[in-house]
Amino acid sequence: MLRNYLKTAWRNLRKNKVYSAINILGLAAGMAVALLIGLWVYNEYSYDRFLPGYQQLYRVQRNFNSNGDTLTFRSVSPRLALALKQDIPEVEHVAISDWFTPRGLMVGDKKLFLSGGQAGGDFLKMFQYPLVKGNAQTAMNDPYSIVLTESTAKALFGDADPMNKMVRFNNQHDLKVTGLLKDVPANSTLQFNFLVPFSYIEANNPNFKENQNSYDNNGYQIFVQLKPGVTLAQIAGKIKVIEHSEKENNNAMNSYVTLQPLARWHLYSNYVNGQDTPGFLEYVKTFTLIGILVLLIACINFINLTTARSEKRAREVGVRKAIGSRRKHLIIQFLAESFLLTLIAGAFSLLFVQIALPAFNTLTGGQLSLPIGSAGFWGILLAGIVITALIAGSRPAFYLSSFQPVKVLKSSLGAGKSNSPFRKVLVVAQFSCSIALIVSTVIVYQQVQHAKSRPNGFDLDRLLMTNSSNDLNRNYEALKVELTNKGLITGMTTASSPATDVYWHSNLAQWPGKRADETVEMGIVMVSEDYFKTMGMQIKEGRDFIGLADSNRVIFNEAAVDRLRLKDPVNQTIRWGGRARQVAGVVKDALMTSPFGAADPTMFVIDPGVQDHILYRLAPNVKTADAVTQLTAIFNKYNPAYPYKYEFTDESYAFKFKLEVLIGQLSALFAGLAILISCLGLFGLAAYMAEQRTKEIGIRKVLGASIPQLWLLLSKDFIVLVLLSCLIAAPVTYYYLHDWLQQYQYRITIHPLVFVAAGMAAIVIAILTISFQAIRVARNNPVKSLRTE
Repeated sequence: MLRNYLKTAWRNLRKNKVYSAINILGLAAGMAVALLIGLWVYNEYSYDRFLPGYQQLYRVQRNFNSNGDTLTFRSVSPRLALALKQDIPEVEHVAISDWFTPRGLMVGDKKLFLSGGQAGGDFLKMFQYPLVKGNAQTAMNDPYSIVLTESTAKALFGDADPMNKMVRFNNQHDLKVTGLLKDVPANSTLQFNFLVPFSYIEANNPNFKENQNSYDNNGYQIFVQLKPGVTLAQIAGKIKVIEHSEKENNNAMNSYVTLQPLARWHLYSNYVNGQDTPGFLEYVKTFTLIGILVLLIACINFINLTTARSEKRAREVGVRKAIGSRRKHLIIQFLAESFLLTLIAGAFSLLFVQIALPAFNTLTGGQLSLPIGSAGFWGILLAGIVITALIAGSRPAFYLSSFQPVKVLKSSLGAGKSNSPFRKVLVVAQFSCSIALIVSTVIVYQQVQHAKSRPNGFDLDRLLMTNSSNDLNRNYEALKVELTNKGLITGMTTASSPATDVYWHSNLAQWPGKRADETVEMGIVMVSEDYFKTMGMQIKEGRDFIGLADSNRVIFNEAAVDRLRLKDPVNQTIRWGGRARQVAGVVKDALMTSPFGAADPTMFVIDPGVQDHILYRLAPNVKTADAVTQLTAIFNKYNPAYPYKYEFTDESYAFKFKLEVLIGQLSALFAGLAILISCLGLFGLAAYMAEQRTKEIGIRKVLGASIPQLWLLLSKDFIVLVLLSCLIAAPVTYYYLHDWLQQYQYRITIHPLVFVAAGMAAIVIAILTISFQAIRVARNNPVKSLRTE
């Protein structure tokens, strides 16, 4: 019986090739969008969940009361690691870590400059990344050992076994390879190419033991693993006030320690009043909804075209019922047609996804692929095809099977017309979704451009940054002199943070007007001479640093002056770092962190000994390509152990817009596909309506109707539906986008013209889609359309 249903369904598909093609193409496009989004959403939800026992892993964070504002920091003190290990028996493992900028690895003449981390000995026991060689229990016991990923090992040793061989680390020490990890998956929050034991810092930093004596030195990340069966709720109260043992330490007494589960790191990235809230998760949910909507739009096409053409199938239903077919048999027949068509569309959707994945991965920066070897994937896909077939086919199946044989055989039903209001509702729903996506794309684009065009307080043009090394630190002055004498640069400086970020925050112990128990934590940037000149930042009050003579002086930005309520800040005395310091000047705010918010309060301190990053500006009369060639030779001269690496700071600043740009591009992509699918359905409906009214149009032409009049007759109903879609989409989209914009301090105001423009675009697209059929029918010779009468 089923075979007969499928054979009949196949004949019907072949009989109506044009409408079948429209349905298959529309459903295939909708299913491809849903599948692409599904792969992306699954990847985002899967972050870090591949690690065994991830449910018991947490990141230690602290909420700091800064003058009434709750600030959340991931940087914590080494002393906290000791306290958690000693005072919280429910904690099984603790790993302190430092995830630094790229470091040099050298084996013979092979030199790499890669990012990695230093982590406590328990790290690999907690984070069970697949270890190809070595023992997770002992791999990081020796301070002078290193664990490599497979790709790093291959780059250094080729096909040779790297175990127990030596790697020159940062041109300082030789470290023995004690472990080999599989490459870290792309859906891991922690990304690294090698791991060095944290005991390496302890062995080579004479000040580290001193840092363990106070909760003030917040510069590291700590991870904990709770014992099996222990929940966060059981220990949250004890951990919260663990730093309050330092009664005389304002920083500690205003800090409240929290734990964030590993499973929430990626998607819960925003903090409000010390609580993690959905960050990227909101976008994941939004695009999940978009995927469902696009698929529904494709299903609506199927429903509309099938019910619109019901008059063609009415007599078939009547004859079948007259010779004994029961309604349930007809329902199965029509659902079989829907399933067959959806199955074909599903096959095409896989092809579309396979073709689109490379471009989609480039757009999202992901590494998605079709998991064709997974039985689960095929099961989900088949379930999706069945559900789609039921959604698309249920309405036509129940509608067509309800026809009364007496009426349809007498031609008194008017089948296509009786379902017209329902079809109109579906067309309005289609275009409402499409218009909402168009408006969203425009608003996201405007918000990004609004922030990009905002004055950022520094000049990033031709400003380069290179991560420093021991050799570059030692040869810094000679390097600066040579680059200046050769006319390659107009300024050079060093800093503890890159130009477009602030890595370190600390609280001030004292300042004029400080209230009792008041605390203020702000960004700290250690700099050398010529920092503000090189960065293009303007001194507003006072003066710039003049060298080591100013080691007891600081410069605040405007935001810091406002936070501290200093009316005449220059020459006033503050206390920080265990000593009194004078304010040398005030620099204008620069957007070193978020381009969408206000500048963070920041204090600049001169300390040439801190040279993590070298910043230098190319001379305007030197071509960039020529400058890089010469810079490579000079940097290699003073830093022979490692290849010359650089980055343009304007590219680093542009990276801050990556998420918003991605959301805008995905919105544009899916808006275009939604419009395309909607227009396919509209094209099919217009073709069918034109076919149904062929004789009416012939009579009107005989009576003198012009082509424009006939075009208007066939198009006006559709145009009215699109106009109604605009009216419905506008308030809903405004509500959603207005809410989305609230997360940005610096944001646009939504202008009504955006909705007008989107509505006009939708109307124009609809008119172009309809006009092909309308004009074709209007130009037909009425003699041909009336000759059968």
